[in-house]
Amino acid sequence: MLDSEARKKQTPVCVEVLPQRPGFRHHRKENYVCREPPSRQSTEFSEVPEGTQTQSQQPPRVKLNGSTVETPSHHDLHRELLLSTKRGLLPGEKPELKRVLEQRRLEQHREQELALRPPLELETELRKRQQILLEYEQEEIRRREEQEKGVPEFVRVKDNLRRTQVSGQ
Repeated sequence: MLDSEARKKQTPVCVEVLPQRPGFRHHRKENYVCREPPSRQSTEFSEVPEGTQTQSQQPPRVKLNGSTVETPSHHDLHRELLLSTKRGLLPGEKPELKRVLEQRRLEQHREQELALRPPLELETELRKRQQILLEYEQEEIRRREEQEKGVPEFVRVKDNLRRTQVSGQ
């Protein structure tokens, strides 16, 4: 009775490997992967010296095309990554149009928030200074125009010619 229970614990577990894409069958003989129960693997691995490992304890073997035999959990993680990328759940993987539209929406939202809050003291002071500078520039333009009205036209034309000759040389 104990021997049959011990055999059940020691028999390797065989799991069917499903194709990566439904509808596409990969032509390979490895449709089933057999693994030993974890308790037996850990005990055998500790008992066997490094140079004499059995075939089931060796790292995953490399196929001819260079890819390794992957575990089902790796397949699940890869599938989850692909699905989340398609849905746009990963921040760096969004399509360009979606990213641009989202950035515009965020910028508009920020501008609305800035318009709703009261201006800071610094902002009001800067606006006052800018207004004073604009008034000063307009006043200077008016003074020049008044001075030019008193000067005859041939003198203004002569000054313009001198400026063009100096800049042309």
